[in-house]
Amino acid sequence: MMDRERYPVDPWKLVEKTYDLDSAGQAETLFSIGNGYLGMRGNNAEGRKAHEHGTFLNGLHETWPIRHAEQAYGFAEVGQTIVNAPDAKVMRLYVDDEPLSLDEAELIDYTRTLDFRSGVLSRELLWFTPAGKRVRVRTTRMVSFVERHLAVMTMEVTVEDSDAPVTISCQMLNRQDGEDEYGGAPGRSGKSFDPRKTDKISERVLVPGEYWQDGGRSVLSYRVANSGMTVAVAADHTIETDNDYVHRTIVEPDIAKNVYRVQAKAGVPISVTKFVSYHSSRGAPTRELINRCRRTLDRARTEGLDAQCEKQREWLDVYWAASDVEVDGQPEIQQAVRWNLLQLAQAAARADGLGIPAKGLTGSGYSGHYFWDTEIYVLPFLSYTTPLFARNALRMREQMLPAARKRAGQLNEDGALFPWRTISGEEASAYYAAGTAQYHINADVTFALARYVRATGDTDFLKRGGIDIAVETARLWTTLGFWRIVDEETETFHIHGVTGPDEYTTVVNDNLFTNVMARFNLRYAAQCVRELKETDPSGFAILTARLSLSADEVEEWERIAESMMIPYSEALGIHPQDSHFLDREVWDLANTPKEQMPLLLHFHPLVIYRFQVLKQADVVLALFLQGGEFTHDEKLADFEYYDPLTTGDSTLSGAVQSIIAAEIGYQDLALDYFRDSLFVDLADLHNNSSDGVHVASAGGVWSSLVSGFGGMRDYDGKLSFDPRLPAEWTKLAFNLMWHGSRLIVRVRTNEFSVTVLEGDSVDFSVRGTDYTVEAGSELVVPLRDQGPRIPGKPTQRIHSRARRDDGTLMTASLPVVSSFAGDDDADVGD
Repeated sequence: MMDRERYPVDPWKLVEKTYDLDSAGQAETLFSIGNGYLGMRGNNAEGRKAHEHGTFLNGLHETWPIRHAEQAYGFAEVGQTIVNAPDAKVMRLYVDDEPLSLDEAELIDYTRTLDFRSGVLSRELLWFTPAGKRVRVRTTRMVSFVERHLAVMTMEVTVEDSDAPVTISCQMLNRQDGEDEYGGAPGRSGKSFDPRKTDKISERVLVPGEYWQDGGRSVLSYRVANSGMTVAVAADHTIETDNDYVHRTIVEPDIAKNVYRVQAKAGVPISVTKFVSYHSSRGAPTRELINRCRRTLDRARTEGLDAQCEKQREWLDVYWAASDVEVDGQPEIQQAVRWNLLQLAQAAARADGLGIPAKGLTGSGYSGHYFWDTEIYVLPFLSYTTPLFARNALRMREQMLPAARKRAGQLNEDGALFPWRTISGEEASAYYAAGTAQYHINADVTFALARYVRATGDTDFLKRGGIDIAVETARLWTTLGFWRIVDEETETFHIHGVTGPDEYTTVVNDNLFTNVMARFNLRYAAQCVRELKETDPSGFAILTARLSLSADEVEEWERIAESMMIPYSEALGIHPQDSHFLDREVWDLANTPKEQMPLLLHFHPLVIYRFQVLKQADVVLALFLQGGEFTHDEKLADFEYYDPLTTGDSTLSGAVQSIIAAEIGYQDLALDYFRDSLFVDLADLHNNSSDGVHVASAGGVWSSLVSGFGGMRDYDGKLSFDPRLPAEWTKLAFNLMWHGSRLIVRVRTNEFSVTVLEGDSVDFSVRGTDYTVEAGSELVVPLRDQGPRIPGKPTQRIHSRARRDDGTLMTASLPVVSSFAGDDDADVGD
């Protein structure tokens, strides 16, 4: 799927062999580096011609009042967008006073490398200058996983065949919205509307605070105009060379320069090192942040560059030992898998209690907001490999509870309602139909909490506040839903006016995903409370007092869960996505022109809402997350019905479709969906990788490997496997952490094995048979096959003259397409 002349295959690196300005936006994303707190796009060190000059700090954002065309009670009031922090990546180079600009320079050689094991972005090029001189330039950039607030950059310049004046200008710039003062790379502007791109602010965002220069140390600081957040950046500069040079500095509110003017001798290198520290706060004075930057830089400078690189490598050695997934005999897939796994570390590792943005810190797409992506797509990977990172992410949700309680009250509900999209904890989605109405986020958060506790056994996290999430989210369902009497002995519980994961169907009644997940939420909250009462009476007393919790309330949760309405069509033998989904007309996807895709960029929402058509997996996602609640035949029927209706307009969909396809037997299709998720950014399959990495899709890649092909499940806290190794693969190996024991799981064509590398023995099952693998040993289970195999892919049921429960025939059609419907050149949204 990739240009292998430009991006050769390497299992531990992403290497670029040619520079292409036309695809600079995608390359900036692919070569981004970060640690979960600080992220830097892969802009060239020279700071020219970029799609977006991006330096991002997790949580650093600006706010503004949302101006609704028609206001209504309870609408989101405050917009939020991530701020482009001051750019410290710039190290401009001049030889004979001619600037190095990659879009114009004659490059004899060029290689850029993101090394997955060292965490260092490096670039080496040989520049043939207009004066005929050969200049070798080596640059490196690293954002430290160990030192959360630290980045280190180097530039080494050697004029190989002649003496020449060389200038290296190291800069820190306040770039409003990441714009390029040199005009930017192609694709930055001129595109039509895309709701997934970040909001732009025309007013001044960063208000200057203290700024100064002291020797080779530069400092800039700012207050964010409306949000009141503060940020400081400081940089130390050193030069090593046997050439003569002078050092000049300048500092102003929006720029700081350390300029080295060197009389370079032929073959004598010049090496400049730049240590940079960023600190931000919700309100600490900029002077305090500057002092923090000073301490970070003092420590880093004392330890030195080599020590920072060594610590980075050691950190990643531990990370890969816990997280790596090996796919034997598939080098292209192996490279792509590791790139995706590195993106998860760069998005989450040092978030340290902050959220995990949908684009990580690689771009401004989605305005830097946190969504349910974290809980459903990213936390599984973290919970089963590096649980501390998952715990920190859940702490963010715990800290959001006060705002979530307030939001529930605004919507006339009890308990708490987590925001659909946010940075600060306040709801930032202006379009309630596909935003606030997605109440399922409450159950998603609780599901992630339960999964973390199941994987780790960390009940202490529950006792010290995590249980509040389960209780408060359960409370919301009791007031959001209502009882309906069926007969004298039967009543059912319904939830109306909600939107499920599929954003092409909004504000519906009894969305299956929402109801199934709400049922889980209620059961889990009740289970947690009852277990706490039994195991820790004093803790239970504190909980009931803190949350004013009664025994009757817990019993009501259980009663609602057992009576939850789960839609089912007897005529079609499937679970309708919602109570009226099958009443809609069927969108004829097979005959939809490609230029009218994705639908969200070419059709008004009201047009889409009238049809049976999906942006992303909805029922199918429920089949995965709550798979123990459905039979194999139900999963098969549901998948075969919904898969042909799913557009793939969302990158959240492919991984889930891959997992269920593998489980029910569509193994070739499962591999196709997996590849789509695997290469969504590396091959720019949705034409919007320039806006940042699809972090949820990267998490989905891991789930596809481990839960899809590896067949791992943990229903009710019991670890089980039912492998589905693709026919062309010889071996799949992945690491898991289960209750403190570190495992490596291997799937081969004729056997399955589990080895305990660290920790105690582990109980698990393979295809229904129970096993125990002892500490320090390996257990091998023979496999007869890799499960059922169904060729091809499902086709729309309408071709079988399918009828609804009322007997009416379902037919497929297309809406009228006018010349005004969409823009063929629009970027594809997620």
